[in-house]
Amino acid sequence: MGRKRALLVGINYPGTKAELKGCHNDVDRMHRCLVDRFGFEEDDIRVLVDRDSSGTQPTGANIRRALAQLVGEARPGDFLFFHYSGHGTRLPAETGQNDDTGYDECIVPSDMNLITDQDFRELVQKVPNGCLFTIVSDSCHSGGLLDSAKEQIGNSTRQNQTQSREREEQSDSGSGFRSFLKETVRDVFESEGIHLPRSRHSQSHYGGEDQDETYAQPTDGHTKNRSLPLSTLIEMLKEKTGKDDIDVGSIRMTLFNIFGDDASPKVKKFMKVMLGKFQQGQSGEQGGLMGMVGSLAQEFLKVKLEGNEEEAFKPAIEQEVHSVDEVYAGTKTWAPNNGILISGCQSNQTSADATTPQGSSYGALSNAIQTILADKRGDVSNKDLVTKARELLAKQGYTQQPGLYCSDEHVHVSFIC
Repeated sequence: MGRKRALLVGINYPGTKAELKGCHNDVDRMHRCLVDRFGFEEDDIRVLVDRDSSGTQPTGANIRRALAQLVGEARPGDFLFFHYSGHGTRLPAETGQNDDTGYDECIVPSDMNLITDQDFRELVQKVPNGCLFTIVSDSCHSGGLLDSAKEQIGNSTRQNQTQSREREEQSDSGSGFRSFLKETVRDVFESEGIHLPRSRHSQSHYGGEDQDETYAQPTDGHTKNRSLPLSTLIEMLKEKTGKDDIDVGSIRMTLFNIFGDDASPKVKKFMKVMLGKFQQGQSGEQGGLMGMVGSLAQEFLKVKLEGNEEEAFKPAIEQEVHSVDEVYAGTKTWAPNNGILISGCQSNQTSADATTPQGSSYGALSNAIQTILADKRGDVSNKDLVTKARELLAKQGYTQQPGLYCSDEHVHVSFIC
């Protein structure tokens, strides 16, 4: 029997405009479940929460290091588990042409140092053969978090969205621009904690049945979603840097400027390719990479280079990039075989952070998982767990739809171990 090892991350972002309530509780309940039900040893479970400032904080660098250690020490036959409760967000992909959802889905560490879907895919690719790595992400837009993984239950990837998008294009040629405007306005309201209602079956410019940013919530409690809109992310990055010139086109540049070598590998790859293009005098090209990043980001590059600050780009220059495709929309390598993702929702949906009238807070998916496991003594397969979670959440009034992403051989494997 292999070892059982886990990393549990819960981020409530206390004292910020992104504050949540239930993420610490999710981690506490999962910790007890791993020990009591699945036989994990206490010493083999690492917990990162932002409950107070005394412990190791769930920053981007700390989460990445903990994940790298979890995978790096794995042996064939081991069972690895990663649970994340916190905000999710998604950045528009650099071209949007080849990525399986059209976005970089990300989790949001306590310091805003984003961890992307491609980061997770590359991590899972390092898992040894014969070792199983299960990921539960109770966060918004989590359906595409394990980039290129086969979608067993859900409709997040582009293959499953094609028919819906074609129907939209046929019905209204002007809907794309209007949808973009709606999303921009919605982001502003979401950053203030105001949720705008939407028809459950309205169509989205971004593909599929549009249930994102809202959900039907139970009438006997308070519910907030675990989505960090780009507008709020930008505001928080402005506060962090003291700069007011951050926009959507310079988010990746800003993340690199703040975190350097600790930034997402995807961000460093982006910077390396962009730097090369800039140095080659291609900054005027339209529609390509430089055309996507924004004039402010290009000006930042120019100032850094003219000021002989090449050292600032060292983390990007040293980042290995096999192909420009890695920067645009993910590598063309094989899909991860040893990873299983159970998402709180589809890539265009939000996951709920709920608080009962009695004051108990939790993530809707995390609570559903605990409820299902408590009701069944024996093993529960990944497929059964996700199917039952969908049914339970629908009965409770939520429209978020959990998803399952893994190879065919792991669909009916027991959850976790």
